[in-house]
Amino acid sequence: MKFGVTATCGSAAQNVAMAVAAEEAGWDGFMAWDGISVGSMDTFDPWTLLGAAAVRTSRITLGAMVFSLPRRKPWEVARQALTVDQLSGGRLVLPVGLGAVDDGAYSRVVGEHVDVKERAALLDESLAILDLAWTGEKFSFQGEHYQLTDFEFQPRPVHGTIPVWVIGAWFAPRSMRRAAARDGVIAVRREDGFDPLKPDELREVATWVAEQRGGRPFELVAEGVLPDDPAATTDQIAALEAAGVTWWIDSNWDFDTVTPDGLLERIRRGPLPA
Repeated sequence: MKFGVTATCGSAAQNVAMAVAAEEAGWDGFMAWDGISVGSMDTFDPWTLLGAAAVRTSRITLGAMVFSLPRRKPWEVARQALTVDQLSGGRLVLPVGLGAVDDGAYSRVVGEHVDVKERAALLDESLAILDLAWTGEKFSFQGEHYQLTDFEFQPRPVHGTIPVWVIGAWFAPRSMRRAAARDGVIAVRREDGFDPLKPDELREVATWVAEQRGGRPFELVAEGVLPDDPAATTDQIAALEAAGVTWWIDSNWDFDTVTPDGLLERIRRGPLPA
């Protein structure tokens, strides 16, 4: 199992320092996050942070938890992703989803897409456009929401494509089928995306996705906060691995308690108990 960490707080400079510290401490992945604002918390453009992290690191996988594609123009995402992919030597992964339904900041934007079905359609079209963009060939696209004519993106991604992880709500059939068709599934509870799935539920997800993919490999991604007690952490990691989880993303979304200094200290301890 691989381990990543999300920079859920801190200044732009502190976030880049966290990426460097994560690589030095043995983490496998570093994640920014995509949002407008959370109360008085600072938020920054994830693409800019990842570009800076790309040139300060050499090994660690880079991404964000998670990019809300329905709130971004897919042709701009294609260029941003290619830029970070090139800067990092092919270390970018693209975790994506609809975006939080109850995000108070976006609900204050006139014209923002708030209907879940509409955002799902936008996500599907965005993913289809990114698939075409990664080919490096000229393409056109005619969808309900997006129409593109004679687009071409060069250079191609370093490894020919950029892995995409999609949020899959367990068990919402359409959401899960969308996620299972991609490189990775970020498994969340259908009723509440902030309530992590338990290992036995994750095992059910892994079994279902494997059946849908006919044996083709995939990443099963889970996130949350590991216990403070080393023995409990060891037990939870073992349970997650046994359930089929391939990536654990350490993400503390408790904005009332998480601090930049505390998060940096957590990163420097490394992903596994001492």
